[in-house]
Amino acid sequence: MERRAAVGTAKGLFLIDGDGQRGPFFPGERVPAIAMATDGRVVAASVSEHWGPTLRLSGDFGETWTEHDERSIAFPPGLTWTDHWSGETKPAAVTQVWQLALAPGGDIWAGTEPAALFRSTDGGKTFDLVMGLWDHPHRDQWFPGGGGLALHTILFDPRDEQRMHVAISAGGVYRTDDDGETWVARNKGVAGAVGPDEDTEFGQCVHKVDRDAGDPDVLYLQNHGGLYRSDDRGDTWVSIAEGVPSDFGFPMVTHRHRPGTAFVIPLDHDLGRIVPEGRCRVYRTADRGASWEPLTAGLPQDGAFMTVLRDAFCADTGDPMALWFGTRSGHVYHSEDEGEHWRCAAELLPDVLCVRAVAT
Repeated sequence: MERRAAVGTAKGLFLIDGDGQRGPFFPGERVPAIAMATDGRVVAASVSEHWGPTLRLSGDFGETWTEHDERSIAFPPGLTWTDHWSGETKPAAVTQVWQLALAPGGDIWAGTEPAALFRSTDGGKTFDLVMGLWDHPHRDQWFPGGGGLALHTILFDPRDEQRMHVAISAGGVYRTDDDGETWVARNKGVAGAVGPDEDTEFGQCVHKVDRDAGDPDVLYLQNHGGLYRSDDRGDTWVSIAEGVPSDFGFPMVTHRHRPGTAFVIPLDHDLGRIVPEGRCRVYRTADRGASWEPLTAGLPQDGAFMTVLRDAFCADTGDPMALWFGTRSGHVYHSEDEGEHWRCAAELLPDVLCVRAVAT
């Protein structure tokens, strides 16, 4: 079995596989979103300071890339949105792609800033805006998180192709049961972005959501402050933060084969945003969040002032499953035994924004 990882950084994309490290591809461009499949498909979204967002596709694990002449992810002409801070109405324009997802049926989905969802049915040549979410009555009350008004999570339900969850910062979790025609906020029990009110319908600063391997109705959520689990497709959430040094963090990763198992990388708090006590620890629950254990073998435990962003931690498709995460200080760590032992797979890279991995 060969492990492959694609690492998006602030200065290009790097590939790590059995032949070592390759890159940077798209040098000088930020690469905040990647999707990767075992059949060789890789989709990467980059942002150039001069040319703006660009989408590139590969069918051979990054050996060659295709870039479309026109920007494929774009709002329809004449569409506007209201800036939360200034109140100014502006033409809708994609400033960044925050999330890319390859659907089981072959479609490509993209989450953007400003918060919107796009879908491609032709392999990424063109994308259509999902108007059911864009026209949602809550839109004018969503507000930007620290990174911007981002749709950063796309989750498919393996039993029902009509059902999908997305997460918006700061808007919360939304679910569709009719292939994107209508959307409902699903945040009951999650603390609001401003204050601890857990009865707020929307406005939560959700950082990441992932789905359980055994029961698709079970979801795990890392909030701006708080860890949560839902047993009913997001209708209600309960706290599972007992046992971690901090309930602040960005990523949430579930085990791809083992039900009830999830991983987080806590950060100290909102203002610091580094691993607590300078100790790099991945925490694992094997009992649906009832308890957590630190996984540290091979990770630096002294003076490790690291930050791991929401999409810079992932699990690959292998069995046994491998885990990968990258840091803002340019290190990539890799575990081939589900977190029991870690090694440094790359170092001295630019700021790591996104990591995606597969096993073939």
